Amino acid sequence: MSGERDRYAVMGNPIAHSKSPRIHRLFAQQTGEALDYEALLVEADDFAEAVADFFFSDGGKGLNITVPFKQEAWQLADRLSPRAEPAGAVNTLMVKDGALYGDNTDGAGLVRDLTVNHGVELRDKRILMLGAGGAARGVILPLLEQGPALLHIANRTVARAEQLAEHFAPHGALGASGFDTLDDDFDIVINATAAGLDNDVPPLPEGVVNPHTLCYDMMYGSGPTAFVRYCTGRGAARALDGLGMLVEQAAESFHLWRGARPDTRPVIQALRHQP
Repeated sequence: MSGERDRYAVMGNPIAHSKSPRIHRLFAQQTGEALDYEALLVEADDFAEAVADFFFSDGGKGLNITVPFKQEAWQLADRLSPRAEPAGAVNTLMVKDGALYGDNTDGAGLVRDLTVNHGVELRDKRILMLGAGGAARGVILPLLEQGPALLHIANRTVARAEQLAEHFAPHGALGASGFDTLDDDFDIVINATAAGLDNDVPPLPEGVVNPHTLCYDMMYGSGPTAFVRYCTGRGAARALDGLGMLVEQAAESFHLWRGARPDTRPVIQALRHQP
């Protein structure tokens, strides 16, 4: 690597599948920023040491953090952004004034993909969030900041949904339940579960997804995800995957690091056509 180029990376385990290096290379080409970006496989017990080495020994400028280290990154950060603090998870690290600064750009990426790329109005809408794990937790506050009429969290373990709703209650109107008691009174259904990893979908009652529902899967794949197929099969008004969210959260990290805001549309299109 050239010594003149700033160094960035994504850390995770597994990491070989990551699209982040390609995304950030496209951002750099587009904006004229001189940087290198790589994917780093980190063993479970080595994360804190790997982060310290990257920033304070090797002079790295910024890190993206993915599974399974987002919560550990939150604990590691000396300072947290207002959106990372309640999320309990960090996906972007940098050094500010000698201290490790953690942010979470996932929610901003989701909101921007929905509102800007897909033209979805979130204000006054009734939103159903499926899942109460880290993926859900990272996006709840940015969604609430859009002013929905309700954000209802449904989870297989009801207590986890209730805890999450209570945690974010000061920020907006929230509800919580299991899957089995859900009705059809939602405008937008967002899947934040990991069911798609097993080519499965959450166990929703019939009617939750119907012809007036917009569905969004935070996961993505080379073809339609299991949740997108499920929603399409039930006549949903629209069924979208999370590829745009992936690119938008990366753009938010890039902006934090470099002060430049890349145009995400051609990057999303490039990944669609050449996954």
